[in-house]
Order: sequence, then structure tokens, then C-alpha cells
Amino acid sequence: MEKHFLKRLTKLVGAGLFGLALTGCASLTAPPDAARAPVSTLPPSAGPAQAIATASVASAAATTAAAVPVTEPASAPRQETEIRLKTDPVVGLQPQVDLWERIRRGFGMPDLDNALVRSRERWYASRPDYLLRMTERSRPYLFHIVQEIERRGMPTELALLPFIESAFNPQAVSSAKAAGMWQFMPATGKYFDLKQNLFRDDRRDVLESTRAALDYLQKLYDMFDDWHLALAAYNWGEGSVGRALARNKAQGLPLSYSHLRMPNETRDYVPKLQAVKNIVAQPQLFGAVLPDIHNHPYFRSVPIERDIDVALAARLAEVSLEDFKALNPSMSRPVILAAGTPQILLPWDNADVFMRNLKSHEGLRLSTWTAWVAPRTMKVEEAARAVGMEHEPLRTANGIPRGMLVKAGSTLVVHRRGSLDADVSEHLADHAQLALAPEIVLRRIRITARQGDTLSSLAARHGVSAANLASWNRLSPNSSLRKGQVLEVLLPSQARKANAPRKPAVARSAARKAAPPRKTR
Repeated sequence: MEKHFLKRLTKLVGAGLFGLALTGCASLTAPPDAARAPVSTLPPSAGPAQAIATASVASAAATTAAAVPVTEPASAPRQETEIRLKTDPVVGLQPQVDLWERIRRGFGMPDLDNALVRSRERWYASRPDYLLRMTERSRPYLFHIVQEIERRGMPTELALLPFIESAFNPQAVSSAKAAGMWQFMPATGKYFDLKQNLFRDDRRDVLESTRAALDYLQKLYDMFDDWHLALAAYNWGEGSVGRALARNKAQGLPLSYSHLRMPNETRDYVPKLQAVKNIVAQPQLFGAVLPDIHNHPYFRSVPIERDIDVALAARLAEVSLEDFKALNPSMSRPVILAAGTPQILLPWDNADVFMRNLKSHEGLRLSTWTAWVAPRTMKVEEAARAVGMEHEPLRTANGIPRGMLVKAGSTLVVHRRGSLDADVSEHLADHAQLALAPEIVLRRIRITARQGDTLSSLAARHGVSAANLASWNRLSPNSSLRKGQVLEVLLPSQARKANAPRKPAVARSAARKAAPPRKTR
């Protein structure tokens, strides 16, 4: 009824203004009472949004009364009608609040109240510096997360979950290899379409990891119909929670989070979230200070159409490299590939700065790096010679430890020059991988064939392939062996430490004489 009344009232206002325009602003005579619009009086408890809504209706009514003459019988008493509209953020009647208040208004999970919650409250309250650092770290990401949660109709307690998972650190990696502020395991990330390749790891990406985390949490809630159980499954796995529920059901025990047998980490998981929720709800009770975070987007998405160096992108946006990487933490190489990363995130005001500065670079090369695929397994020094680079910069740019070989088919980031001067293809940007193998030092030994030995049997006896054994001895793979034939085999040995002193020649000679003769087969 209220919305219907407001719609009709809007039409009347439009008709009244239109009438004024037609009369060339001619004055209209109306009875004195008709010029006064009904004024609604609000109770003291009415909120600011309600006051705004009521004032808007009163203003509209005044305009209508001024435009259309109304005559009333002199004897008819005037009755003022109070009009209240429900606050509706869609039509902009709800006033702006800080982001913490917005989160409080969206709380929708049942509260957990037990000794574990009290313990976690004390833990956070006794570490105000840690709490402040953690909440400050959330500043770039929190608005987007809250926006996505509200869009899906989910409880805003979920916006606090990265405090528990990673302390809002998108570069966090657990001992179990979970990564990002939502802490996705590699397999779970792939299930929720998070790309993980040489150039990017979407488990760290602000937009993609948030999308995947909320998809996963909604899936778990649909499965268990209980947010506490859904959160336990997010930490422990849905299969584990399902089996714990089945055990309780078989034993006639309650099927709630508090009554399940679970690991200590999962037992503490929901109490930690509840403790953070309680502190956000009433920070003054815990002596906590929450930083002011405005209810406004922190970043904007900017399209990338050409490969560009990370350092240059930060410079064009006029932000520090640290701040740039904080908003784009999924990038693991010094170049942003347009084919694999079609957008970057920039602070709200710096997005326009970036676009303006980018125009001044039209026609200029934006990236000094490209991708190269190793044609065979090789040392870093060999790869560096093949692409015209020094081996140390190549090793550093690709994060290759010493003593490792680059396996065939691996993709390396290399300098753009000569024939290697093109943006990276979409296929390579999406599927590039770097595979390494330990650099093995081989030692040569001699073996003697016995009656009935073949290349295959000798190769199996010494843990090598028959093809390699044939190659080392310049034989065809089908060659037959005669009794007493001597063959050479290359076997891996421990590389001598660079700083280990060699034994003097005399000592080595004496050691060989003292050692019993070794028979090899």
C-alpha cells in the first residue's frame, strides 16, 4: 500500500509541475489551508532513514498542494495523516554508514556462547596491536566482500571469515599448501575454477577467490542447512562433517556443531569467528579500536589489452609497487599478460590516473618480458644462452633454485628481444607450467655381462633404461650380448660439496690400495 501510494503521489507531483510550466508560472489562488501539506510527526525512536522518507513524502505533498487548488468544506475538520515508508537501500533512502555498521546490520547467524568463545575473545582483546594490524589489512578488500555477500543474501559474519583463515593476508600459505585470504587447497581451487599456472594463482586473486569462497560456503550451507556446520565443513571438509553427523545419529546424540567430535582446529574455528563477531559488534566492551573504513568501494577494475610490466603498471597508476601487488596478489611474475589477466585492480582514484597515463604510452612497448618454452631438459645456464640472457637474472625472474634443471616443455619468463618480441598467447598464458628436476652428477662404472644377460636384464639390475644402456655403449636396442662382454653404465652419485676439500692424491692412492677389489656385474 505504501509503495502504491508513493507511486500515485509521484504522478501527481509530475502533473502539478507540468501544469505550472503550461501557465508560464502564473500564480494560482488556493484556500489558505490548501497550501499547507500534512506534516508527519515521527516518534522519538524513528531512525534517520525513516525521517528522510517521511520528509520526502511531505515535500512532495507540499508541491502537489501548491500546484492544484483544493477546496474543502469549511466545517470539515483537517486530519493530518502520518505516512511511514520502510527503509529501502535500493531507492537510496538508507543513509550512508561506515562499513563496520553495515556489517553489524547484516549479522544473521545464531550466536555461539561457550567457554571457547570467551577464551578467543580474551586472546584477541589482549593483543590490540595484532587486531589493529589485521583490521587495517582488510581495508582494501572488505567493501567488495560485503557487497558480494549482500548481493547473494548471505549473513555478513562471512565477511569476517578471512580474519580467521589468513588474517586478511592474500599471500598467506599454510603448511598444507592452502593459499590466499580464503585459504583454498590446490584441488579445491581447481574445482571452483581458480586458475593456477605459471603466471597467476587465482587462489590469491581478490575477486576470484571471494567468488569461489562464497560459492563453496553456499554449497555447504545447502548441504547441511546450518551455518555452523557449513563453517566446520569449510575447515574440515564436508565428508568429515558428514561422517561425524552420521556417528552422532547412530548413537542418538544431537546433530549440532557443539556436539560433534572433531579436531581441535575445527573445534576452535567457529568460536574464533564468534569472538571476532562479538568484538566487531561491540568493540568498546573489549577495549578494541576498529579503523574507520568508509562504506565505499576501495578499488576499481581496469581492463588490460596489452602485456605490461608490473612495475610500469604501478608507475602509470602512481601507486607504490607494494600497494599495487596488494590489490593484484595473484600475479607471480614481473609481467601482466593481457591474454590471461584481462583486468587489474587499482585504488578508486588511481584508476583514472592509470588510464590517462596509459594513453601517453600508445605505440610504445609496455612489457620487457615474454614467455619461452624449453625444447628439452637443460641447465639454467643453457637456457640463458638460448634466450640471450645472463643466467642469474633468468634464475631470479623464474624463481629457479640452484642445482635444478629446467624440464622439457617448461615455460620461462625471458627478456623480449629479437625473435622473442610478442605478447604471450592465450593458450600459453592459461596453461604455462614450470617443471624442475634435480641436477644429477653421474659416475661411470663398468659391468660384465654373464651368460644369458640381455640389455633389458642388465638395465633393470642397475636401475637404468635399456635405451640409455644401449646408447651409452653405442649398441642398437636389439643387440644381443655375449658372456664376458664389458659395458659402461652411468649412475647418479652425490655431487661433491663445492667447499669440501679434496683428499690429497697420495691419500687417494693409498685408499685405493687398501680397499678390497670390487666386483661389478
